[in-house]
Amino acid sequence: MGGARKKKSGLPAIIAVIVLAVAAFVLFKVFGPNLGMQQYLYIHTGSTYDQLAADLKATNFLGDMTIFGLLAKAADLPAHVHAGRYQLKRGMSTYNVIRMLRSGRQSDVRLVITKLRTRQDFINLVSANLEVDSNELRKMLQDPVYLKQFGLDTNTVMCAVIPDSYFFHWNTNANKAFRKIHENYTRFWTESRREEAKKQGLTPVSATIMASIIDEETNKLEDKPNIASVYLNRLQKGMKLQADPTVKFAIGDFAIKRITGVMLETKSPYNTYQNEGLPPGPICTPAPSSIDAVLQAPKTNYIYFCAKADLSGASVFAATSDEHIKNARLYQKALNERGIH
Repeated sequence: MGGARKKKSGLPAIIAVIVLAVAAFVLFKVFGPNLGMQQYLYIHTGSTYDQLAADLKATNFLGDMTIFGLLAKAADLPAHVHAGRYQLKRGMSTYNVIRMLRSGRQSDVRLVITKLRTRQDFINLVSANLEVDSNELRKMLQDPVYLKQFGLDTNTVMCAVIPDSYFFHWNTNANKAFRKIHENYTRFWTESRREEAKKQGLTPVSATIMASIIDEETNKLEDKPNIASVYLNRLQKGMKLQADPTVKFAIGDFAIKRITGVMLETKSPYNTYQNEGLPPGPICTPAPSSIDAVLQAPKTNYIYFCAKADLSGASVFAATSDEHIKNARLYQKALNERGIH
């Protein structure tokens, strides 16, 4: 008698399918996209893994925090949390996010410095874009002992800030940030530029201070060298510079359009109507073109200049007071006719 054959159970096949499905699901969660949009994650200096995880959860950066937590601990991320600014790109996987954070591969911050008029403007700009503590930076820029190593003081410190694009790690501290900016200043002041400054009777610092006045006087690149020649001639003759922008700086109101007689009496070492020579520090961070205009100023007999009566922003130059008075009256008349005070 032949016995009936036992039917093979389909259970092993079902288990295999389930295992494969689970494995595929886990692989998808680990290596598949877990970010819905591009954004930046900021990890502050001294942050712990728990703080990092809490920030990720609160901001909903990741779609699945459970997988992140498991994988992060497997990769020993809790022991390798690096401060910085990290770019989380759309479609990025949990694996790639953890790999980036563990390695500390952060994205640099591009800090663009244009014209800044005060030290506080500089402090505000840096602390708004980097982790730099504004109070620490302020104290540092007011410390004569610290600044002495750079050949600067509390008045001339802003000479080191050359308008340019700078790239920093977001978690750069105040000292490293200033040193990097000063390195750019050092590179700008080549031996050739230093020689040109010397021929004009200036140093890099005094040339920058003069350039800051010129930068505030005009936006016309073609007028800058002649304006520089006026101020150089006045210095050589022992005349006061009598530069209107220094009065605005002394008052602290940069919106003033017309300097009045009362304003000229402002008591300040920066008021060049009251004091001889250059002010003790720059009144803005001048463009490199303004510094070069000082260095390459032509030899002229100009002693005076004022804005043209057409209010185009261009300047007209004079060698005599009579000629200057004529030009100035035409300009004042144009202002009066347009009701500019």
